[in-house]
Amino acid sequence: MMDESAPDGPVKTRPFFSPVLAWFRRLVFFGSVVVVNLAATYWLYDLFTRMGMHRAHVLLLGVFFILNGLLVLGSFHALFGAWDILWGRKRAARITKLAEQAGDAPLTRRYAVVMPVYNEDCTRFCARIEAIYRSIEATGHIDSYDFFILSDTRDLDLWVLEETAWTNLCRKLGGFGRIYYRRRKINSNRKAGNIGDFVRTWGGGYEAMVVLDADSLMDGGDILKMTRVMEAYPNLGILQTPPKLIRGSSIFTRLQQFAMRLYGPLFIRGLNWWQLGGGSYWGHNALIRVKPFSDFCELPDLPGREPFGGKILSHDFVEAALMVAQGWEVWLAWDIEGTYEEAPPTLIDHLKRDRRWCQGNLQHLWLIFARKLPLTVRAHLFMGIMAYLGSPLWFLFLIFGTWVAWDREASGLSNLPYDGTLVDRLFHIDGRMQSLILTGAIFLLLFLPKILAMIGAVLVPRVRRSFGGLFPLLIGTFLETLLSMLLAPAVMVAHTLMVSGIVLGHAVGWGSQNREADGTGWGEALTVHATPTILGIGWAVLAWYISPTFAAWMAPILLGLILCIPVSVWTSRARYGKALARYKILSTPEELNPPDVLKLADMAHASVDPALDATQPARHGLVAAVVDPYVNGVHVSLLEPGEMNESSEALVERCLNMGPGAMSKEELIELMYLAPGMLALHRAVWLRPAEGIHSAWTQAVESYRRRLDAGATEELG
Repeated sequence: MMDESAPDGPVKTRPFFSPVLAWFRRLVFFGSVVVVNLAATYWLYDLFTRMGMHRAHVLLLGVFFILNGLLVLGSFHALFGAWDILWGRKRAARITKLAEQAGDAPLTRRYAVVMPVYNEDCTRFCARIEAIYRSIEATGHIDSYDFFILSDTRDLDLWVLEETAWTNLCRKLGGFGRIYYRRRKINSNRKAGNIGDFVRTWGGGYEAMVVLDADSLMDGGDILKMTRVMEAYPNLGILQTPPKLIRGSSIFTRLQQFAMRLYGPLFIRGLNWWQLGGGSYWGHNALIRVKPFSDFCELPDLPGREPFGGKILSHDFVEAALMVAQGWEVWLAWDIEGTYEEAPPTLIDHLKRDRRWCQGNLQHLWLIFARKLPLTVRAHLFMGIMAYLGSPLWFLFLIFGTWVAWDREASGLSNLPYDGTLVDRLFHIDGRMQSLILTGAIFLLLFLPKILAMIGAVLVPRVRRSFGGLFPLLIGTFLETLLSMLLAPAVMVAHTLMVSGIVLGHAVGWGSQNREADGTGWGEALTVHATPTILGIGWAVLAWYISPTFAAWMAPILLGLILCIPVSVWTSRARYGKALARYKILSTPEELNPPDVLKLADMAHASVDPALDATQPARHGLVAAVVDPYVNGVHVSLLEPGEMNESSEALVERCLNMGPGAMSKEELIELMYLAPGMLALHRAVWLRPAEGIHSAWTQAVESYRRRLDAGATEELG
């Protein structure tokens, strides 16, 4: 249990980075963004004045100011990131250099590695735990770490499979007493509640915890480095790593992997350049000091009901905000290489996940203007909110632009140019050139991160080879740019509909994620993308009616809307992604030269053992927990002691006579948490005559005989 004493602040030590220099960096970064955005907005205002003001121009200017500000903000992250890389690794702000000072000294504290899971494939997440375990074991410091599988799984069959997988994992790794499994009875407050339950129950025994997702993978040597940093710097509250995407097979995931691996380092370094110790937490692949997390990061319920009120969905940003507000530092460990995760395999799966993130980020509107929050915290909350509000603003900008074009075409009046504007007096250019300069500047900002990343990759032989060579790198960049342009309009419309639905009061549920690249069917794509397709066709007809020039100007966006169904389907296909992989197109360094921990995960199979198995068709999951002696023993051993009463005895008899299919989920859960009831069921299905119990149980018992008979037949043959 956690210490009940009054909350303590961070130990008063010398800051890792000068606060004065940190404020100077933030002033330079955000000041540059504001100056460039104001200049671009005035340039557009000057152009509108030249053209003759329209009533929609004021709206266009307002939306442009926000959208262009977001564009400048993103591009300047890449620009400052490139500067930080050129400045040199030794001069860059890198908190993990504290680990180098510690050398190979033994760790003085204990640490937990926690993985919350919710209706996941237990074989896959246990393989990741096995790989992390073996990777830490190779460092010689495994005794300082304990592992926790924190299950919120609601599927009863998967619950049993998790128990058997955990048992096999512990048996083969010698992990009993070091690898723990817990399933919550009530999964309140989703993942945040799951982690909170761990902190309240077991957190007091650990200095810090490595928080993972079910698809997370981390190198043991890097985890050791992070824990050394935590021990060396007592002001550190959270150390977040930038995970790389891995194992993508569909074109959609390969696009994401390639883009994040090639362009991502620039954004990460640029982000770290100004946030420094006022960073954010991304919910996984991070090390969190347990005591301040317990003291300060209990999430409040927001006023009102969902979607804007109730439980906070995007808890990670808020937890980091609360930590920073209390004086603890949150850093981004940009130089930690061995940190990985997986991505949704299709556009539709990506949008399903975005629906939950959208609601969570929009809830932050309650918090962004809260008192006593530092500037960096407000900046992170703002960027998270605008990641989704940017799409409806872009949509509005296009609507206003169409309105202006329609009015000018319908009026039949030509513009009366006014050449006395400030831009005209200073630069002596006409309106057409002024428009081209603004367009060129916007496109430069849009493609600047890609340009900088490509230049860096091409000029550095080691980086160029890691992506498969010059030609695969160039072709991959072109393909990623083209497909991203086609996908962006569909995402814009989807995000606009998400925001509209949330504003109208439609809350999101909590579902498990699809991590397999099965591909999107044409019927599903038609259902999901019907709205943007119809919108694109109608808008294209209207644009052509206004003028062919306007239609050509809108073509990149309209083409993305009209083609979103086939693009969504084609990019979801794993066979096309594998075909590109054969030519190293859209390949990443982790794909072409897999790191050791990824190889360990690919070979991991400790959780699978035919001696303790609940996957057989006739006795799968819940049925195995009743019938199979070993599975029943494992399940009962994980339950609290209990006693039978008349009600529970009647429940057991009903399950025996009518089978599990006739029971409600609530009744089955009650039975599965009752140790004597599960033992009574197990004895009855083996000892009672077949005529006295349901056929589901007799078929499960019979399946053992069939297996033995099959083995005997093989021996005779």
